[in-house]
Amino acid sequence: MKRMLWVVLIMSCGATFISSLFPVYSEYYRLSSLEITILFAVYAVILLPTLFVVGARGSTWGLKRVLRWSIWMSIASTLLFLVSINIWMLYVARILEGIAYGAFTGTASAFLLKQTSQGKVTTAIKLSGATVNIGFGLGPAISGLILQYIHFQPLRLPYWFLLVMLMCSLIILEMLPKNEDAQVQKPVKTKISLGVPSNIRSHFWSIIGLPIFTVFTLGGIVFSLIPSFTKNVIHTNNLSISGLLILLLLGGGALMQFFPWPKNPVTRMRMGILFLTIGSWIIVFSGETANLFLLWSGFGIQGIGAGWTFQVSLRFASQLPKPEERPRVISAFYLCAYSGFIVPVVGVGLLTQFFNLNVSLILLNFFASLMVLYVLIYSVKFNRSYSSGTSN
Repeated sequence: MKRMLWVVLIMSCGATFISSLFPVYSEYYRLSSLEITILFAVYAVILLPTLFVVGARGSTWGLKRVLRWSIWMSIASTLLFLVSINIWMLYVARILEGIAYGAFTGTASAFLLKQTSQGKVTTAIKLSGATVNIGFGLGPAISGLILQYIHFQPLRLPYWFLLVMLMCSLIILEMLPKNEDAQVQKPVKTKISLGVPSNIRSHFWSIIGLPIFTVFTLGGIVFSLIPSFTKNVIHTNNLSISGLLILLLLGGGALMQFFPWPKNPVTRMRMGILFLTIGSWIIVFSGETANLFLLWSGFGIQGIGAGWTFQVSLRFASQLPKPEERPRVISAFYLCAYSGFIVPVVGVGLLTQFFNLNVSLILLNFFASLMVLYVLIYSVKFNRSYSSGTSN
């Protein structure tokens, strides 16, 4: 389990590694805000159909084989970033990165659970969710620190670090047992779908898909605001600050997943999604008031909410389906998550055609709050079903 978690950590770092480099690319290539937005969004846009296809066919192809090729694809993306001299190369590298992590993310969780004994499944689910969040936070933190404090080839050096990390992850993967590949099914013609079984479909969309969509939507809003926050609230151009803020939000939330209270997962979900919303509103208002205390408080509260909501959503996505249905359901879980990353980019772009940025962000937060309200209401029905199922 530990070795696979290291692979998950490294790949999750790679997924967000570029975040701290966006200001450098913007200045070096003289990119407009629209071009930077497209560079950010193309990753998620490509990742979604990859998740869709691999989630349906990954078990047939062989989980370990899919993981191996996804790491090689991530290495190819990193090499392209290393040698890039034109903007089109950046877009191609981002596309490859989207394919790589789209193929990896749901498959990795399913592979980890296959290699875990039945008595440790709950622990594996908890550690998997925490590892993904820590990795997402570490990526921009590492690249930001390299950019700020090692003044040598800023567009190249961070990717040399990432390349070494990815090669290590490939070596670790190859050291894992190969018994899973022996169970690979013969290729069959099956309809590609989200693969959510009909008996859990209602619960999936309302208590798994919608909460994780909300986590990534509100997280995406915060990520888009961080550059302006570091300039207007913290009053610094330090490139490492943005990455460290992301690490605080995601890493802090990941560590809070190990906080033992509340134990009941439905209660934990309710509290998590409430904290998520409250923290997001505080962050938005900190930007308007340039209040540093509100900024740090908002990041802390949203981090707790994001960590708990992510943890419980992934737990339900792993517990509710049958073992053979789990890879497709987990892929659908991540499909909902990354769909949320597209909402802030598209939503803010559309709303700013009619309103200023602050009003647009408030409207998006209001939309997210309505989703949270629905989840809280639905959780009453789900709690009755879940409690009776776990008591049997």
